[in-house]
Amino acid sequence: MPGHIKKSSGADPDPSPWLEVKYELKMKNKAKPYDPKKSYWVPNKADGGYLEGMLESKDGNKCTVKVGGEMKVFKEEQLAQVNPGNYDCAEDMANLTFLGDACVLWNSVIRYKNELIYTYSGLFCIAINPYKRYPIYTLRTMELYVGKRRNECWPHIFAIAEGAYQGMVLSGSNQSILITGESGAGKTENTKKVISYFATICSSGKRKEGEASLEDKIVQTNPVLEAWGNAKTVRNDNSSRFGKFIRIHFNSAGKLSGADMVVYLLEKSRLTYQQPLERCYHAFYNIMSDQVPDIKSKCLLSDEILDYWFVSQGKLTVPSIDDKEDMQFADEAFDILGFSQTEKYDMFICTATLMHMGNMTKDFVPVGKEEQAEVKDDTNAQKVAQLCGIDCEWMITYFCKPKLKVGTEWVQKGSTCTQASASVSGIARGIYEKSFRLVVEKCNETLCDPTMKKVTYIGVLDIAGFEIFDYNGFEQICINYVNEKLQQFFNQHMFTLEQEEYVREGLDWANVDFGMDLQKCIDMFEKPMAFLAIFEEESLFPKATDKTFAEKLMTNLLGKWSQFAKPSPRPDPDAHFAVIHYAATVSYNLTGWLEKNKDPLNDTIVEMIKNGSNALMVASFADHPGQPLEAPKEQVKSKKGGKTVSSYFKGQLDDLMTTLYKTEPHFIRCVVPNTHKQPGGVESDLVMHQYQCNGVLAGIAICRAGFPNKMLYPEFKGRYNILGAALVAKAKNDKAAAGAVLELIKLPAEKFRLGHTKVFFRAGILGVMEETREERIGSVLAWLQSGARGKAARMQFKKLQDQKLALYACQRAIRNYFTSKTWLWMQIWLAIKPHLKCTQFGKFKKEYEDKIALAEANIDGALEARSKVQSVYDGLAGQKNDLGLALKSGGSAVQDIIDKTCRIEGQAADVQGELSGVVNRIKGEKTQKVALEGQIAKINSTVAQLEGEVQTQEGVLASAEQDRADKDDQIRTLKDEIAQQGDMITKLGKEKRSVGDGRQKTEEDIQAAEDKCNHLSKVKGKLEQALDEAEDALEREKKVKGDVEKTKRKIEGDLKLTQEAVADLERVKAELSGNVARKEKEGSA
Repeated sequence: MPGHIKKSSGADPDPSPWLEVKYELKMKNKAKPYDPKKSYWVPNKADGGYLEGMLESKDGNKCTVKVGGEMKVFKEEQLAQVNPGNYDCAEDMANLTFLGDACVLWNSVIRYKNELIYTYSGLFCIAINPYKRYPIYTLRTMELYVGKRRNECWPHIFAIAEGAYQGMVLSGSNQSILITGESGAGKTENTKKVISYFATICSSGKRKEGEASLEDKIVQTNPVLEAWGNAKTVRNDNSSRFGKFIRIHFNSAGKLSGADMVVYLLEKSRLTYQQPLERCYHAFYNIMSDQVPDIKSKCLLSDEILDYWFVSQGKLTVPSIDDKEDMQFADEAFDILGFSQTEKYDMFICTATLMHMGNMTKDFVPVGKEEQAEVKDDTNAQKVAQLCGIDCEWMITYFCKPKLKVGTEWVQKGSTCTQASASVSGIARGIYEKSFRLVVEKCNETLCDPTMKKVTYIGVLDIAGFEIFDYNGFEQICINYVNEKLQQFFNQHMFTLEQEEYVREGLDWANVDFGMDLQKCIDMFEKPMAFLAIFEEESLFPKATDKTFAEKLMTNLLGKWSQFAKPSPRPDPDAHFAVIHYAATVSYNLTGWLEKNKDPLNDTIVEMIKNGSNALMVASFADHPGQPLEAPKEQVKSKKGGKTVSSYFKGQLDDLMTTLYKTEPHFIRCVVPNTHKQPGGVESDLVMHQYQCNGVLAGIAICRAGFPNKMLYPEFKGRYNILGAALVAKAKNDKAAAGAVLELIKLPAEKFRLGHTKVFFRAGILGVMEETREERIGSVLAWLQSGARGKAARMQFKKLQDQKLALYACQRAIRNYFTSKTWLWMQIWLAIKPHLKCTQFGKFKKEYEDKIALAEANIDGALEARSKVQSVYDGLAGQKNDLGLALKSGGSAVQDIIDKTCRIEGQAADVQGELSGVVNRIKGEKTQKVALEGQIAKINSTVAQLEGEVQTQEGVLASAEQDRADKDDQIRTLKDEIAQQGDMITKLGKEKRSVGDGRQKTEEDIQAAEDKCNHLSKVKGKLEQALDEAEDALEREKKVKGDVEKTKRKIEGDLKLTQEAVADLERVKAELSGNVARKEKEGSA
């Protein structure tokens, strides 16, 4: 799975081309040929996928389909309907109108080929590995999803992570994200992106001086875990060979406050064996890369990786992995995580020790008739002993002749070379697994900040998905058992949410428990005297073999459990039994299972390591009982060896499921598109196989059992209003409108439900609705097209008709012209006509319009000049009045005033003359204007006619306004009714809250009772299991006791016979002695 696009500088690139369905693509999909009644998917045997064809004919159960220009015959049940083109590239496949396997595959393929690698499928987010890098994990991309709901942004794992975070913050409940898929599907990369998202957006900002922040520590666990837990496989260059559940803790403010992790099912067998195209764990090759100069000298390593057999059985280098760079990252990560130099180098030394142990397995040689293993060249053994901090000679001795306790005595058991090599390999696998777990525990200690309060957490589960191979062994049944439990968990959660929505929307629905579909298979594993119990018992029984184990399974399970079956001879003819899982029936080969489950260790060597000087190895075997070198005089008899692998794994799984059931889950399914790691390439059968195994098809099947397609009433009304516009207009509300439309098209009531806010459809019904809508649109378009064609034809006809009449007129005019051009009166008329005023109306009109424009332009200036003169006149008149008053009042300056008055009157007369001239000019202009207005009268008549038409239109508008007023009255009436309904809703809401409070209290009481019942059930189950185990042990003890008593009676009988024989021999001896004495006496005589 890709990470960021590496860039040197500049802003992050725009991620939308790899997330959004482009407009051009939508238009292209809509334009593809599609017939809702004839378009079907048919199976393609060549690649295990499907081809699109057109149904040509149907004869009973046989259908003839045209595929790629060829006619082919298929059974009716093989055909699957095709979704309309506007559903192609759907972001959520649960919204597809047809939910068949072919539709699901096609939607995934077309999105993947258009570089859209994330798709929703109900609660699932499907991630298909693109095998190249896209810029969709940058900080810019993260910012697009912060604070958004899932339906507000494009499909992405960041949307799932943000949904989990919002659910945790809003509800205060713990969340979990389950990431599963095959090897190479991108589980680990997606997990890293989810963790980096939380570390980025939820950073607390706290950092001690000189110490890395908590966010950095969480991210830096990846290089360490990948170095010691990841390896190259055939499908994936960086495959995680273990499962992990990472819990990221948050405080009350939603900020990071710590993290911890649990690991599952580390693939220990990879340490001692790899296929030719695979590679051992990256850590071995990182150490050999010379990135840290002094490692090889401290680990006693050479410069050639081929010198070490354990790690050179397959590939030595991987093009996509830089071992030197990875070593640098791991070394820096140890420092950031707070490992001391001693702890870090102990891990490197421990890893190198296993490389030397691999060489030591080749040093054993047979000696004597019994082929006792011995070591002639102890060079590798010396290195192993030195690195482990133990004595080399004793180590070789106890590998070749391990100590066993028989009764109260210690004896040494000889071993062949094969047994001694297996013992070394077992110790190597044990050291690797236990040291890996120890590193995980150390990381947990580092990631736990005791100063920060942990309120809630989000768990991220990265574990392998369901596996079906040609050869299915112990690892496959463990993985498939886990996925059986996880699929049950998904089924229960998924349809619980669906059914809660049905109840919330008021649908008539009877609850269904889909988790029970898988319960039979889980019970077949977990019940007393079922698979795991028999497996555990056989593993602990000393004389058990693969054959006795297989016989016991067949005797106790075949016929009693419907999920247990006989194996299929294909593809593995040597398989011993089969299990019917939810995904498929899988045949298992149990060869070597008992040894793998026991995981035996040489207890004497373990005891030596526990007393050695390598601190990491000592800590790794701290919980192992070991074996004292010298038996104490009084020793309490106890079990040795600890739990089996299956019981330890089941305990871990039970804890995991308990944790998951207490969280709100979110699901991500990772998919491998092809086996060649080719970008854009799709192998249909491979994708469908994964969809079947990881529960996508099962989830869709559950969807189909309910009402998978939902639509809000406003959306339904807007899209399907065309089916019954009159009924929709009369409906009181949107729900009534939807019901009226569905009743009009006569859709069966079983196919839909009307909720409070949504209308629900069965699978495929939305396609029927779309088909009905398209038919209605088709009829409307046909009517519209016919009307448009008729109008166009009439316009064309009118045009041709006008052209015909024009031609007649032209012909008549031409004929008249040629007839009259020799007529003298016509010649006079043609000469006079250009000079007549009636023929120059346009010219005169233009002149008058120019004059009117000039008058209108000058009239403002004239009026302004008149107003100025008028103001001067008014001022002079005022002065005159003042002087008149002064004259009347008399005074010494009368003569002066009279002179002044005369002068002013003269000025007034002059002004009056000017005023008269202006007034005369205005009168002339007005006269000219009146004359011009007379010329415009004809134009005004035309305007009057147009105004009459306008008045007519205003009358129409007035009637429309009246209709609007009537509608406003209706709206006010409806608003009054809505207000009344709102009051009733408020009242009902209060009653609902009171009922809800009572219901909540009742639910709390019920929950308490259920918790108590569950606790008692668990106690009962444990007691029953303990009772069954005790009864089984009692039966075994009785059997052993009977055998002992039988042996005792036989021995006592043999003893009695022996005693009688001894007595007879004593008597014969006495008689012979008497005869000898008598003969001696006779001889002496």
